[in-house]
Amino acid sequence: MPDHMHAIWTLPPDDADFADRWRRIKAHVTRQCGERYVQPDRLTSYRANKGHGTLWQHRYWEHLIRDERDMREHLDYLHGNPVKHGYADRVRDWPWSTFRRYVREGVYAEGWGGGEQTVDAKRE
Repeated sequence: MPDHMHAIWTLPPDDADFADRWRRIKAHVTRQCGERYVQPDRLTSYRANKGHGTLWQHRYWEHLIRDERDMREHLDYLHGNPVKHGYADRVRDWPWSTFRRYVREGVYAEGWGGGEQTVDAKRE
């Protein structure tokens, strides 16, 4: 998404340090982007005083997937998010989605989340 992202990770059993992973990802992407995405008009005094830039949201939200149902609900949410925010008309139209891979694997029907269905509809 242009203004945020979601990720589902399988972490090693002995290392669930979400904070360190997000810190590294954000640092790497920020270095790669350089000055291209700096938005001085969005730099509030709070952000400046805390040393936060404008590329990233200050914090992240983690959720430990509890079971298969929880995983399906989160996949549905992630795949439907570009439609919800108006970036795509149908779930399958968002080019950076894993949705098509899940269709190939038989997890989703091709038309899930598009056409007459809403992103809240149950899979076919």
